Amino acid sequence: MAGPQRHTGILCLLLVAGTLASYNPIGHNQFIEFDDSAYIVANPQVQQGMTWGAVKWAFTTFHAGYWHPLTWLSHAVDCQLFHLNPAGHHYVNVLLHAINAVLLFLVLRSATGSAAPSFVVAGLFALHPVNVESVAWAAERKNVLSMFFFLLVMLAYNRYARTGRRTLYFAVVILFALGLMAKPQIVTLPFVLLLWDYWPLQRMGAESKSGEPCAPRTFGYLIREKIPLFILAGADSLVIVLAQRSAHAVRSVSEVSWPARFENAGVSYARYLGKAFWPSRLAAMYPRSAQPVPLWQLAGAAALLIVVTVLVLHWRDRRYLTVGWLWFLGTLVPMIGIVTVGEQAMADRFAYIPFIGLFVAVVWTLDWFMSGHRIARICGAGALFAVLLASGCLTYRQLGYWHDDETLWRYTLRVTEDNYMAHDNLAFALAHAGRSDEAIAHFRAARALHQYPPDQVLRLAHYEVRMGYPQEGLDESRAALGASKDPQLQQAAFCEMGRALLGLRRYDEAVQSYREALRLAPDNSDALVNSGLLALRAGDVTRATAYFGHAAEVDPIDVNLLLLAQALGRSGQTADAERVLAQARKVSADFAQSKQAVAQFLALAELKPL
Repeated sequence: MAGPQRHTGILCLLLVAGTLASYNPIGHNQFIEFDDSAYIVANPQVQQGMTWGAVKWAFTTFHAGYWHPLTWLSHAVDCQLFHLNPAGHHYVNVLLHAINAVLLFLVLRSATGSAAPSFVVAGLFALHPVNVESVAWAAERKNVLSMFFFLLVMLAYNRYARTGRRTLYFAVVILFALGLMAKPQIVTLPFVLLLWDYWPLQRMGAESKSGEPCAPRTFGYLIREKIPLFILAGADSLVIVLAQRSAHAVRSVSEVSWPARFENAGVSYARYLGKAFWPSRLAAMYPRSAQPVPLWQLAGAAALLIVVTVLVLHWRDRRYLTVGWLWFLGTLVPMIGIVTVGEQAMADRFAYIPFIGLFVAVVWTLDWFMSGHRIARICGAGALFAVLLASGCLTYRQLGYWHDDETLWRYTLRVTEDNYMAHDNLAFALAHAGRSDEAIAHFRAARALHQYPPDQVLRLAHYEVRMGYPQEGLDESRAALGASKDPQLQQAAFCEMGRALLGLRRYDEAVQSYREALRLAPDNSDALVNSGLLALRAGDVTRATAYFGHAAEVDPIDVNLLLLAQALGRSGQTADAERVLAQARKVSADFAQSKQAVAQFLALAELKPL
C-alpha cells in the first residue's frame, strides 16, 4: 500500500475506533418511549421485518409525520435481525455514525488535499456531544442514515467536478433521492454543493474557453447544472409538508405568531453557536417559551450574528470561512423554526449537518494560523488533541443520560426550565413503572405549565384513564372532542371516552362511543377490539367474532389474534380458534406477556379468559 493511502487508512481506523470507544455504553441503553414507540416498539409494520407488506407500507405511509421509506426499511431490517433488543438497534446507529465520520474525512480529503484538517473536522463530528441525540435515540436513525447518503453525494460530486463524467452526475442525483427517502433534512444539499463549488473545488468563476469539465464555470452554469437536484428538493419539501400536516405537527400562525418564529430563529442560531463551542446542558427537549423573547437576548443574538458575518466578509479571501459560515446558516434554515413543527425551540439533532460548516471554518482558520510556525503547529496539535479527547469524554457522559426514559427526562428537567414536555414524558415513564403517585405529581406540573391543544388533551386523557382516573379521562376526552372538528382527532376522542366509560362500568355508553369512533374510522383497531369486548360481555359472540376478525385483518398483532381466538373458542369453533392461536404464537415477540394483556382486556368487560 502506498504511503498516502496507508496514512489515510490509519486515520479512518482511528476515527472508527474513537467513535466506538466514546459510544461503547450504548449497548446498555433502552428504547426511549418518546418516538421509539411509534418507530419500533409499538409499530407492527416495522416489527414484521423485511416482508413485502413492510416494503409497501414504508413507501405509502405518512406515519409519524414523515415520508422516509428507507428509514422504515432500515428499522424493519433491525427488527428482523435483533427483534426488540435495543442494543442491536443502537449499535447500528453507532456504526452508521462511525461510517459517516470516515466519509466526511474522505470527502474533505479528496476535495481539499489536506489530510490533517480533514481528520480534525471528522473527529469533531464523530465525538462532539451534540451529536449524541442523533445516535443514541433509536428513532433518529433517519438522521444518521440521511447523512450517510448526503456524504456519498458529496464524494461522488467531488469526482464528477474533476472528471465531468455523466455517470457520476447520475450517481449524485440517485444518491440524493435516496437520502431524501431517509430524511428530508438534506433538502439543502444543492445549496451546499454550490458552496462546495466556491471552495474547495474552486469551480465558481469565469467559464473556461477550453470547456474542460474541471475548469471554472459561471454561476449560471453551476445553477443550471443542479436543476435536477433542486427539483428533487422541491418535490420532497412538498411531500414533507403534506406528511407533517397529516400528523397535525405543523403549528399554525395563531399558535405561534410570525414575530415569535423569527425571534426564536435568531436566538436559536446564537444558542447553536454556543452549544458548538461549549456543549453543556444539552437536552432532549428545549421548550418553546410562552413569553416573548427578552429584548437583551434578541439584541445579543443579532449582534453576534452580524459581527461574525462582517468578519467572514472581511476575510472573504479565505473562502473556507465563507463556506463554513454559510453552510451553518443555510443548512439550519429548514429546522430553525420559521416553519414551526412540534413543541421544541431547537434540537441537538438539527445540528448534525450544520455544525460541519462551523468545524470547517474554525479548523481551516487554525491551520492557516499555525502554518509556517513549528511551535504554533505543535501547540495547536496538542490543543486540538485535548479538544477531541474532551469531546469524546463528554459524549461518553452524555450517552448515560439516554439510558432510559426516567434518566433522560429527570436530567432534562435539571438542565431546562418550565419544560412541560419533560414533566409529561417523565410522568408516563413513572406510570409505566407503576409509580402512580410520582407520575401524578409530574402530570400536574405539566398541566400547570401549558395550555394543551386538543391532541395533547387526548394524550392526558389516555394517561388519566390508564392511571385509574377514568372520570378525569372522560372529562378531558369530552373537552378535546368539543375543541376540534378534525375527524381523526374526534374518532380518537371517542375511543378514549369509550375506554373511560369501560373503567366506570358504564357499558351502554361505551358501546355508543365506540360506535361513533367506527363511524368516523371503520378500520380503527382500538375501537374494533373494545367493541368486540363489549359484544362478548353482552353475549353476542357472533358480533364479537366479527369485530375481532376485522381488527386482526387491520392490525395482525398477537393480542388481536388472541382475542379473536377467545371469541372463536366461545362460539364452539375450536379448530379455527387453534389455528388463530398458532398464528398468534408465530407473530408474537413475547407470548406470555401478550396473554396477560388479553386477560387485562377481558377484565375491562368483567370477563375471564377461556
